[in-house]
Amino acid sequence: MFNKKLSVISYLLFVILIIAAFFRLYNINQTPPGLYPDEAMNGNNALEAIAAGNWKNFYPENNGREGLFINIQALSIIIFGNQPWALRGVSAIFGIFTVLGIYFLTKKLFENYKIENSELIALLSAFLIAVSFWHINFSRIGFRAIMAPFFLTWAVYFILKSFDPVRNNSEALPAKNSSDSASSLEISNGVGEEKYKNTIIAGIFYGLGFYSYIAYRATPLLILIIFIYWFLKFRDLRKEIVKKFIVFTLTSIIVFAPLGYYFLTHPQDFFGRTAQISVFSSPAPLKTLALNVVKTAGMFNFSGDLNWRHNYAGTPELFWPIGIMFLVGIFFGFISFLKNFKLKIENYFPFLILFSWLVIAALPVVVSGEGIPHALRAIIMIPPIFILAGFGGILIYNLMKKYISYPIRFMICALLLVIITFNSYQTYFIKWANNQNTKDAFDETSVLIGRELNSLPKELPKYVVVSRNGVDVRGIPMPSQTIMFITDTFTPDKQKEKNIFYVLPDQKNKIPNGAYTIELN
Repeated sequence: MFNKKLSVISYLLFVILIIAAFFRLYNINQTPPGLYPDEAMNGNNALEAIAAGNWKNFYPENNGREGLFINIQALSIIIFGNQPWALRGVSAIFGIFTVLGIYFLTKKLFENYKIENSELIALLSAFLIAVSFWHINFSRIGFRAIMAPFFLTWAVYFILKSFDPVRNNSEALPAKNSSDSASSLEISNGVGEEKYKNTIIAGIFYGLGFYSYIAYRATPLLILIIFIYWFLKFRDLRKEIVKKFIVFTLTSIIVFAPLGYYFLTHPQDFFGRTAQISVFSSPAPLKTLALNVVKTAGMFNFSGDLNWRHNYAGTPELFWPIGIMFLVGIFFGFISFLKNFKLKIENYFPFLILFSWLVIAALPVVVSGEGIPHALRAIIMIPPIFILAGFGGILIYNLMKKYISYPIRFMICALLLVIITFNSYQTYFIKWANNQNTKDAFDETSVLIGRELNSLPKELPKYVVVSRNGVDVRGIPMPSQTIMFITDTFTPDKQKEKNIFYVLPDQKNKIPNGAYTIELN
């Protein structure tokens, strides 16, 4: 019976991963349309790293970006060439494995603490994130931020897994007053049988997360909460818990060290972007902060990100059935937390982690002074949101058991899952992908210009007059990056090789007679 149940669960999880892969890989060569200049900048840095053999921990141009994602994109370009989908395919892989991580993390959170239907909650949470427009979108854009929820999800999972022996041995330990001290010592030493394998894996995942996105820098608070909880909970095994914390911390530091050394020697790159967008640089920081909190809280169910690059502009980040599940999960999760905390029942731990995660992940969003609500900066909020939505969804299902017979209940739930899936497909691939605002946001025009330049004879001099404004990158405004990536002309040597050059409007006199000229405006 157990094996049969396991087989069904494995099958369902496999189906969910197939759905996740479909939404993240289907038609990725055409959707999103075009290529946003920030994506192209990543690609150009990757092309330069390939050509020069200079793979960096941090790429300082364009406000600075951690290097791991760009270096992985470089490997993708080596295999597939300098195509937009080669950049975005890396994001898709991280997105798919985040869905898998959500399943294992949710299962570990709820299973360990004897919360009913933990397996169903894990499956539903994984499904909801698999079909989430929010996560699908960032899984198909060549931004490093998609790595942040991936690394944090798996890091927290392995931290919890590393504490399984602690929990098991704590439950088996005799009371303090017991005379059987030898037995106590034996059981306590048994914790070491794990040899810190999962603790080290957790540290590796967590350390790599600092190579992902600025918002990740708030997450040490979450890790501290987890370890402090264990330290206070299991008094008989505090020494072992401290050892695990030290092993985890040292592993994370070692992994982070190359990037940390760069930041130590280039502190302006560590603080640069954060200082630029900080709410505390605004004329009325407290007012702006309060407004940001309200907007961020409302982005899930009422009014979402207005940027077409991030969202179907203005729509809530959660489709309304998922939004309802999320609200139910928050409400009853909070009630459960208060009740179990008061009774000193261990079941409150999952909600302590999820609510702490939500608040900590929201900090980088609410302290920023522009573009609120901001789906990209809130990306680390995705795991706890969909876990709580899964929890809320199963609570609703359990309530239905009391009033609705199984066949009808099954049909209602199946229909709802189909509607959620179809809505995601329609919203992303039809409504959003074909919207002119989306095409403009991703600069489809520049991709077409780049392909046109590639089609022209090599011996023909080709000049791009860059009339658009943007961040200066090596003397040319940022919008030119897309054309540079498509044509592989980021460096002066490549421009000479391809006979493609970039000038500003006041430099048109440099264009020789007979040259092919096109204006980017």
